[in-house]
Amino acid sequence: MASFVPTSSDTLEDQRLYTQARLVEVACLDCLARVGVKKNSEHHTSIQWSAEARGDCPEFARRTGGRDLKDGCPRMIASVEAAVRDGRVPIGAEDGY
Repeated sequence: MASFVPTSSDTLEDQRLYTQARLVEVACLDCLARVGVKKNSEHHTSIQWSAEARGDCPEFARRTGGRDLKDGCPRMIASVEAAVRDGRVPIGAEDGY
């Protein structure tokens, strides 16, 4: 549960920009789960999993422990890397996002 819930319109917009701006949809080349991806640099990749995508991913279905998702799915990571190589996911932050 969040200890701070933003209410200011400026703060809400900052939150939206940080978590959703420039997300590109990428489908897993294996199971077709779809995630939002943002790549701010060569070394930074953000992958936003929806509940639907987590449910579609057989890798996550095989895992136990509830939140044991921090290591991600190797098939999705490979799919994101392929999308970056193909130019479907741009690299570089814009205006800090």
